Amino acid sequence: MKKSNKLVVFQDKKIRRIWHNDEWYFSIIDVVLVLTDSNNPRNYWSMLKKREKELGIELSTYCVQLKLKASDGKLRFTDCANTKLLFRIIQSIPSKKAEPFKLWLAQVGHERVEEIENPELGQDRIKDYYELKGYPKDWIDKRLRGIATRQELTDEWKDRKIKTEKEFAILTNEISKATFGKTIGEYKEFKQLKKKNQNLRDHMTDLELIFTMLGEKTTTEITKERNSQGFDECKDSAKEGGEAANDARKSVEKRLGRSTISKKNIFLTKTKREEKA
Repeated sequence: MKKSNKLVVFQDKKIRRIWHNDEWYFSIIDVVLVLTDSNNPRNYWSMLKKREKELGIELSTYCVQLKLKASDGKLRFTDCANTKLLFRIIQSIPSKKAEPFKLWLAQVGHERVEEIENPELGQDRIKDYYELKGYPKDWIDKRLRGIATRQELTDEWKDRKIKTEKEFAILTNEISKATFGKTIGEYKEFKQLKKKNQNLRDHMTDLELIFTMLGEKTTTEITKERNSQGFDECKDSAKEGGEAANDARKSVEKRLGRSTISKKNIFLTKTKREEKA
């Protein structure tokens, strides 16, 4: 998928970026210039790397040299960082302009610690995020229940020797294929979700969320009942859990006279409801 390597404007300063390995990478020199107003951002970056190295932190190890268009119009190799590394670099810059970022990072860290101690706070914040994005409250309630159902299932898998991300992805695809006839990737393509970080469930309708929950909850119960152990047995349980949800989906569709698998995401569905009103 082609990405536009457009400039990101920050405080009237331009930061170059490029799409690499399925994520954005930003010019470190440009970020340093924005946050420090240094007359020689390259030298500032070199000194910063040296200072961090003395503390045992090798920032350059995590940087990637990518070709970006320079001021003379030519493509030149430039130190670039993804979002995670960029935040780490910002924390190392002693500048008033960097303080808002540092305060925000500290707040996020504080919230994560609070959520570990009290998981309900995490759910409250997730609810707030969805409300800010414009999701209807009844949809948010279903989405939150779906998150809890998913967590219960993944915890069960972990207890049954499912460890790698690839194994989790395969098992999830088994449920999705059995429930909807599509893998997660095929479903995202069906809904025209082109960005890698777009969550399929955030673009599901109410019924799609319900059948997703049903497939995962049924899988959890079958896994427990049969005491499924290891990848192969959990895979069989996942397929059966999805098939049970598929039976329910087809029964509902027969009564509705239409498919419950929709190309439209929740926002488009909401707009259509409002137009009818």
